[in-house]
Amino acid sequence: MPRIEAAGSGERIDVFLAGALGGEYSRSAVQRLIEEGRVLLHGKPVRKNHKVSAGEVFDVTLPEPEKTELVAQEIPLDVVYEDQDLIVVNKPRGMVVHPAPGHPDETLVNALLAHCGESLSGIGGEIRPGIVHRLDKDTSGLLIAAKNDFAHRALSSQLKDRSLSRIYEAVAVGRIRQDSGTISAPIGRHPTDRKRQAVLREGGREAVTHYEVIARYNGYTHVRCRLETGRTHQIRVHMASIGHPLLGDMVYGRKKPEKGLEGQCLHAKAIKFIHPRSGEPMRFETPLPPYFLEVLRSLGEETD
Repeated sequence: MPRIEAAGSGERIDVFLAGALGGEYSRSAVQRLIEEGRVLLHGKPVRKNHKVSAGEVFDVTLPEPEKTELVAQEIPLDVVYEDQDLIVVNKPRGMVVHPAPGHPDETLVNALLAHCGESLSGIGGEIRPGIVHRLDKDTSGLLIAAKNDFAHRALSSQLKDRSLSRIYEAVAVGRIRQDSGTISAPIGRHPTDRKRQAVLREGGREAVTHYEVIARYNGYTHVRCRLETGRTHQIRVHMASIGHPLLGDMVYGRKKPEKGLEGQCLHAKAIKFIHPRSGEPMRFETPLPPYFLEVLRSLGEETD
């Protein structure tokens, strides 16, 4: 039963909890939790129209995960590359990668099952077949899935030895003064909120993010980030740790939607790896999606 403390005031309880639970529960799923009496404030069920006040602590009882029977679903996929060993897809913003509480289907895995049939590796487990690495629900961009265990092991090994590299673009809140920099700070589970990650002084895993400024705007910065490691929510946590959370990130940044976004403005733009069978270097890049370009337009003129 997670205990979640509100840092700010004014949000509706369903909006606040959907963000605080790391995006694993949609607002409608949170509303069901409230209706079922699973969200308590001072030991009493909270009202669904409750407005959060700073310092309030909510006890949330999450249901036990239901055993999910994966089904193939004909969901359109933007396939960037595909062969007998792997597939590279451009995941849209808003799509969950694999089934999770609140998202039992209509995930990338369901789409891959329909597209690839039984040709997906089993190493990822029952609900994550073929999944070598993940992207958050609201992060768009390139993702690799393995079609067999040989490819999955090889790609996972490249993740560990860092020969598989990923480049992201993001919009950060605030004006970043340095043209480039490196954030080297260990990341682990938040000490009081199991749905969040945090920079930890002790007990975290090594995490390194390199960033460079692409453009500056009034109050925002367009950045490019290269991951040296691949921790959960790494870019989001690291950028927040230096005072520049990602635009729209209501978990690690501002607690209200900005520029029409409920969720981080983050796109996995490029990926580079060694093909597991041929040994050839592979590199793929995808353009910024329409939502990202619209955000950039909304920021106005670039500044020096």
